Order: sequence, then C-alpha cells, then structure tokens
Amino acid sequence: MNTKLLQYPIDKICLTLIAIFTFIITLLIGGTKICINNQCLFNNNPQVKEFSWQGYKIGASDKAFILTFDRPMNHKTVEENLIIEPPLPGRISWAGRRLVYTLNTAIPYGVNYRLSLRDATEKFRGNNKSGSVIEPFVAEFESRDRAFAYIGSEGEDSGRLILVNSTKQNKTVLSPENLAVVDFKFSANGEFIVFSASNKKSGINGLRELKLYKVSTGLSNNGTLKVPGEIELILDNQDYQNNEFDLVGDNAEKIIVQRINRENPSDFDLWLVEKDAPPQRLNHQGGEFLITPDGKNIAMAQGEGISIIPLEKDKESQTLDFLPKYGQVLSFSKNGTGAAMVNFNKDNPELRYTKSLVYVNNQGVEKELINLKGSIIDCEFNHGGTHLYCLLTELIQKEEYIEQPYFAVIDIDTNQVIPLVALPNYQDIELSLAPDNFGILFDQLISSENLESSQPEDENMETEEQELIIDSNQPIVNSRLWLLTLPSTQSPTPQLEELPIAGFKPQWSP
Repeated sequence: MNTKLLQYPIDKICLTLIAIFTFIITLLIGGTKICINNQCLFNNNPQVKEFSWQGYKIGASDKAFILTFDRPMNHKTVEENLIIEPPLPGRISWAGRRLVYTLNTAIPYGVNYRLSLRDATEKFRGNNKSGSVIEPFVAEFESRDRAFAYIGSEGEDSGRLILVNSTKQNKTVLSPENLAVVDFKFSANGEFIVFSASNKKSGINGLRELKLYKVSTGLSNNGTLKVPGEIELILDNQDYQNNEFDLVGDNAEKIIVQRINRENPSDFDLWLVEKDAPPQRLNHQGGEFLITPDGKNIAMAQGEGISIIPLEKDKESQTLDFLPKYGQVLSFSKNGTGAAMVNFNKDNPELRYTKSLVYVNNQGVEKELINLKGSIIDCEFNHGGTHLYCLLTELIQKEEYIEQPYFAVIDIDTNQVIPLVALPNYQDIELSLAPDNFGILFDQLISSENLESSQPEDENMETEEQELIIDSNQPIVNSRLWLLTLPSTQSPTPQLEELPIAGFKPQWSP
C-alpha cells in the first residue's frame, strides 16, 4: 500500500470506516447478530418495539393492549403464535404495524399473566410471502389486586375504615382510632379513598359533625410501592353540615358535596371542592345525586323527577335534561351511555303501588325491565353494561305483608330476570359488585328499633351504639359481611358465604 495515501488524517478515517462497514455487512449477510447486554445491534429479524401494558397493573377500565412492531408483519403468523397465560379471551385488529387486542370481558383481578410471541414472520415486500422470523418476545403483566374496604363494627376496628387485600392476604386499618367513619368512596384508580367521619365523642350527633378526609390505600397501578394510611383533611364543618358526596376524576380531583348552612337549615346546596381552591357553591338544590361516569354531569332528584345538570361552570345554569317519570337513579353503566332508574308509577292508576326498573340510554331508549309490588333496593351494571345485578324484594302475604329480599341478574336486551339467591332478612343493605364481576359484597345489619330509647341519659357517655349510625339514623347493634360469588365458567352455580368480618358498607376497589 502506498504510504502517501495515509499521510492525511482524513484518509485514515475513511479507510477505517470502510473496514468497519465491510465487517458489519459481512456479518449481516451471514445472519450474525451483534448483541451487547442482550440488546442486539443491526438485527435483521423483526422485533416487538413496545407493549402498552408493560409495567402496569391492569384494571377493569383497561379494555385493550397494543403490540407495536418495528416493521410490517404477516398477520396470520402473529395471530397464530400469540399466547397469553392464563388465557384472556379477546379479539385482534390491526392498524399498520400495531396489533390491538381487545378483551371480551373485564380482566380477572389478582392474577399474574405472561404474554409470549415466537415464530411469527415479517411481511415480505408487500405480498403474502414470509420473511425473517421475529425475535422471541416475552412480557409479564398483572391485574390489580382484588381488594375491598368496609367500616368496622367490633372491638378496636369499630367505626374505622379498613382495607382488605384478598390478593396479598392482608388487612390495613386506614383511619385513626378517634374517628367514626360514616361513608366512603374509592377514587377511580383505587389509590385513594375519600371518607366522611366525625369524632367518636360526638355520639349520635356525629351525622351533623362530619368532615371529609382523603386517605391513601397503598394500592398501586404501576407496580411502585405506595404507603397506606396517609390522611388529609379536605373539608371542615365549621359553617356547614356536610352530607352526601360523590367523586370526579381518577384521583378524585373534584368532589361534589351536599351541604347545609348551620345558621339557616333552609340554605342547602351542592358544593364543588377542588384541591388548593375554596369550596364553590353550585346553586343546585335537590335530593340524592350521582355524578355521571364522564364526570361532566350531575343526575339529581328534583321535585317529581330527575334532572341532568352540567358540571362545567359556563353551563351550570342550564339543565341538559329533565326526566319527570323517575324518582331515583340507581347507577350508570361504566361507559356512561346507560342508566338504571326507578319509576314509582304515581301517574298510572293501573300500576299504583308498584315500582318499575327502567333502563334509559343516551339514544332516547326507555325500556322497562321489571315491574313489581316489592322494592328495588339497588342495582349495578356489569362491566360490559349488558346486565344489571339487583337486590329486589318480593311482597309476600302471610299473617301480614312481608318483603322477601333476593338477588337477581337482569339481561337488558331480553328482559330475562334470573334469581340468584334469596336472603332470609335484610335492613339497610349496602351492596357492591366487583369490577371484574367476581362477586357481590353486601352487609347484614341489626340496628336498634327505637333510636330515642337507645340514648343514655348521660349525653357524655360513650357507647358502641352512639359511634356507629346507619343511614336511617339508627345505632348499629351488630353487622356482618357476606360474599355472593357469581356464576362463571369454572363455577356455574352462585355461592353465598358469610365472611369472618364484623363490618358494614363494603365496597370493592375499582
């Protein structure tokens, strides 16, 4: 070689680069991979670039995952070789280099999953011929822990908010000993609970002394360790009595609270509570209310019907809709397109003294699902919004009329009512349907029949009856929790079991 060719630095650089590229091209032609720490450079095989569920705990609101490839793939070979263990039935669609896998039903909670893809091939030159085989891909993900919260009713747990993590098999007391919790709601992501409580020394006056608090659950959606029991005061009770409330947003960014002026009881209204902002009056008076799943509207009992009121400030004076037939909204479907409402049939002489459960959706459909002489205690939609799980009562005439409670599932499309299990008795039952449709939690309360006779003469005395009050303003004497496991492919018969837990108002974590 002529040494004069290498006397300039640029000549040396060029020759070095030529040698390097020649070496790399030789390796690629021979099918050789250059890998450093399991990361291969200049790999000639197709790869999965991204898996959207990697590193997350998946909940019922997560309906699909996406696999993104680095090049066009032979769809048939991918679909035939994609394996999920345990199986998650679903359907596949494609958008360019992205595979979208949509689940048929809500993902079962408390399960670890493994996704693998091998032997799939790339799409070669835009036709049906197969190219190189994909680099084997393996990923693991998990569903959220199966957990629920309740208010304790016995011993040291009395009046305290308690979280049970069935997946981890542990129990965590979330609220301090001095507070008697009256009501609570999970944030949509399950990482926080907002609850109303008063000091236990308030006794039966506690319902008029409620404050709102926020507490962390310790449940995580991204695999990071969260600390449970971190508590924060949200709303005091100095000038207003706080009553019913509902949450807006994944992290309870907004809270709607029904408040009554202590100096003027006729002054009652809904208030908006946001972090780092003073409470704001909404100028909407009425009875029971629910926030729609999209967080944009309030469904409230007003007069002889249900008003749908926008929550946005620029529309707060405008009512979107008024449904005069209905006296109660029981629940909304998860996607917010449908609602379960109760018609008390006051305007129909032929149906007087009966109640109707009606399905209403945003397309103008109003469909009666069932009419009965008993009561419609509560209903919740399943994850897909196709069925309603309800607690109903049947009016039975013996020596006197009694109401026989029972659980039933109602097919919204066919109106078919399938009884699940009858209950021997009930009082102020609170029910909660698991987000993955695993089962229904409910309580069974025994309260004193006469609140006034149960009050001690000494108002300063502290008794268990004073600390725990149900919605009908009666002290709780005893309570227990039950689980109705719903039919599934593994167990086609519903199973009812009493849990070894003394408590009430159970709620599944979202």
